[in-house]
Amino acid sequence: MDIVTFIWGVGTKLWGPVTHQIGYLVHYKKNLENLKAQVEALEALRKDNQESVRAAEMNGEEIKAQVQIWLKGADAAIVEVEKVIDDFKLNKRCFWGCCPDCTSRYKLSRKAVKDAVTIGELQDKGKFDRVSLQIRKPLEIESMISTGDFEAFESTQQAMNEVMKALRDDNVNVIGVYGMGGVGKTTMVEQVSVQARRDELFDHVVKAVVSQNINLKMIQGQIADMLAVKLDDETEAGRAGHLKERIMRGRRILIFLDDLWGRIELAKIGVPSGRDLEACKSKIILTTRLENVCHAMESQAKVPLHILSEQDSWRLFRKKAGNAVDSPDFHDVAWRVVKECGGLPIALVVVARALGDKDLEEWKEAARQLEMSNPTKDDHDHTVFRCIKFSYDYLKHEDAKRCFLNCCLFPEDTNINIEDLVKYGIGQGLFQNANTVEEARAAASSLLKHLKACSLLLNSDQEGCVKMHDVVRDTAISIASAGDELAFLVHSGAALKKWPRRDSYEAYTAISLMSNEIQDLPDGLVCPKLQTLLLQNNIDIQEIPDGFFERMESLRVLDVNGADISSLPSSLGLLLNLRTLCLDGCKSTDISILGELRKLEILSLRESCIEELPEEIGKLVSLRMLDFTMSSDLKRIRSNLLLSLSQLEEIYLQGSFGDWGKPIEGMDQETNAGFDELTRLPYLNTLKVDITDAGCIPQTVVSNPNWVKFNICMSEDLFVRLMDVHLSKIMAARSRALILNTTINTLPDWFNSVVTEKTEKLFYIHGSGLHNIISEYDQGRLNGLKSLLVQSCYGIVQLMNTDIHVLNRPVFDNLEELRVHNMDYLKVMCVGELPPGSLRKLKFFQVEQCDELVGTLLQPNLLKRLENLEVLDVSGNSLEDIFRSEGLGKEQILLRKLREMKLDKLPQLKNIWNGPAELAIFNKLKILTVIACKKLRNLFAITVSRCLLQLEELWIEDCGGLEVIIGEDKGEKQWRRSSYRN
Repeated sequence: MDIVTFIWGVGTKLWGPVTHQIGYLVHYKKNLENLKAQVEALEALRKDNQESVRAAEMNGEEIKAQVQIWLKGADAAIVEVEKVIDDFKLNKRCFWGCCPDCTSRYKLSRKAVKDAVTIGELQDKGKFDRVSLQIRKPLEIESMISTGDFEAFESTQQAMNEVMKALRDDNVNVIGVYGMGGVGKTTMVEQVSVQARRDELFDHVVKAVVSQNINLKMIQGQIADMLAVKLDDETEAGRAGHLKERIMRGRRILIFLDDLWGRIELAKIGVPSGRDLEACKSKIILTTRLENVCHAMESQAKVPLHILSEQDSWRLFRKKAGNAVDSPDFHDVAWRVVKECGGLPIALVVVARALGDKDLEEWKEAARQLEMSNPTKDDHDHTVFRCIKFSYDYLKHEDAKRCFLNCCLFPEDTNINIEDLVKYGIGQGLFQNANTVEEARAAASSLLKHLKACSLLLNSDQEGCVKMHDVVRDTAISIASAGDELAFLVHSGAALKKWPRRDSYEAYTAISLMSNEIQDLPDGLVCPKLQTLLLQNNIDIQEIPDGFFERMESLRVLDVNGADISSLPSSLGLLLNLRTLCLDGCKSTDISILGELRKLEILSLRESCIEELPEEIGKLVSLRMLDFTMSSDLKRIRSNLLLSLSQLEEIYLQGSFGDWGKPIEGMDQETNAGFDELTRLPYLNTLKVDITDAGCIPQTVVSNPNWVKFNICMSEDLFVRLMDVHLSKIMAARSRALILNTTINTLPDWFNSVVTEKTEKLFYIHGSGLHNIISEYDQGRLNGLKSLLVQSCYGIVQLMNTDIHVLNRPVFDNLEELRVHNMDYLKVMCVGELPPGSLRKLKFFQVEQCDELVGTLLQPNLLKRLENLEVLDVSGNSLEDIFRSEGLGKEQILLRKLREMKLDKLPQLKNIWNGPAELAIFNKLKILTVIACKKLRNLFAITVSRCLLQLEELWIEDCGGLEVIIGEDKGEKQWRRSSYRN
């Protein structure tokens, strides 16, 4: 080879890359203009989606999680691109101002090209067929209360009759119910509300607890939740206007405002009054301890609720204590106890449940204790206190007493998060018999169940929470404020703007100032006995004085969640006894001071701003729980750092770190912690983590880890990982979940044994190489799988194919939910015969945006296996039929449990049922929704329609081709529709 040939050969190999790089300079302006065009298109799409979201929210519809995340991503991308465009303007020339700055132009032009690609991908993801889920129905009052255990006694029935009379009176718009604390006002009004709904006096009942410390935003939120309205307005006035508009539009709404302590301006909440209230045929009913509040709220009807008579008191007490009180031995002493309860239902119930299983001597001692501090006849508050204090004293376990008192640290009428009680309890040294955090949760759950059985706590309408009656809370605060070993300072949810002033803080063991408006913290507090300090949800706290913690040497629990703290004070490192630390939302990027807290067991820094887990964290050798959920800036965890946390039981890194084993940017030869470190932590049993590259999973491990709970998301796409965090919040039961962008056969055997075999919820999102979920079931041994999502897996043409992968045993036999979304190449659901028993537990089946799906959705081979299907939701494809039953025998059981069916945006749909009509059994169908099915001529044949005896809701919208609701069966007359929305 001569030198010319050699040079030419080398030159041609180099020329392509060189011209590509030079192109960034040559097409500098073109790349900028293209980026501008892309971002303008993205802004237009964002605006369209925002308007669609706004319209959906006005209709009370729930916005899809992926839409919410896309909007946030679009906002961030637009801000980022605007910075790039600004840099273009600033870097046109070099600092001499006389020649082009080629380096800057090259970098910016190159970034413009990359950003344009990113923006284009974002546009593709933002083309939503629908921004909302199914229409949210307003919460019904019946779903929020228990009516089965209610008994109306004479005084209660009299008050109920008066309230019902006022509700029927057109001249009465505001009704006030008053009576002492614990007399049963709330329960009585809830029962009246249910009765008013049953009597069709109102279309909706909404309830909001006002409380002594008024929080307008919380009150507005309670009403909005019950009306299925989403309030995004920043100002209270904006939310009030939105809420009032919804109430005025809704008409016939009973608004129940519970626990008022003074006049409240209805306009500030968004509740109509006066003529506006009359115009929408709505009414207000309020409860209060003070009769003058009824007058202040301009109640046209005032209804007192009196204490129970002696006979009614005995009936209620006997009902709660059990039949033992009827025996001659117990009868007299039981009557003595009843008299000491003063006719107050709450006192009667808590005392009865405390004594129900006790022997006679304990009953006598109880009566003696209650009689020792006998109040005057009118001192009902003291009566309640004595009775609740008595029930508290009868709690056998000290942990139960501490859990009970911890509940009074939260604001009045709030939902108390059980997980918070667990974290605080561990920090305080409770649950000593629990060897793990999970066992501590179980112990806390058992204690809380017992406290509810004693009527010292209440069930919450929010999962994972409990509530405390305001009267019980008052008593708990009194107990905790006057004890020898405990002294609480509680001003939570009190709208405080300043730290409460006291002569001394030395005696306090717990201080709770959560959910206030405090801005400044004092320096140099002397609190030698303080063990628990709760300051969360004071969003105006931006700084903690450097010496704030210097004299809090006994502190064990510290919660400052939600404060806007940019740096941590040096005195934090002096809290050598601290066990639980919650700093969610912390803005500080330096948390190295935490390495001094050697006894720390619980560390929560959710949604924090740290970029690297400092080496000092490795000193926390007692740490059992580490939580950095949604700390998306966290990119660096040095190798072997996690192994230092040898006692770690639970780790939460969803929506944050995921680059396991990858080189650390800017650090030569430094790599992030490897995924294998998680397998080598001996006590780790719970992990919720992201993995950006499945290749980081080691092929072998020394021994299989014992991961009892897990949520593992394998995806490079931050959008997917953030959506996983959102789903975790709303799907509390996701104890064993796996998101894959690959197939199970690419995963190591140990991982399949430890994770996939135990997985209950499996999501395939952008799964490469996935062709047949039958083979995945077999290879992953997915016998325990309960929920499956297959989304955007473009290699799948046939979802299930038993001809290719033959099995002689049932598949997905424990699956309860199946979702198939955005499958662009999917043509058919099932090829071949599924073994008997397959899909036998499937209750929910959803198919969305599968454009190539044609013909019939549920062919006979699949239809006959869905014997327990309850909900079918189909939208956005080219199907002609939903069900086809040819070849099935009359003995075959089909769809006998189907109760809800939604068909949306099916432009080619001609038939819902195609086949012999006598096989279509829809006798449990209650809800049928058909939207935008323009080729559909009728819904069902007459023979089929005769099975629709349970149908309660029929919604038809935008079905221009629909001629009849019920079609004919060979010569039978058609039934013409009367009306539907078109």
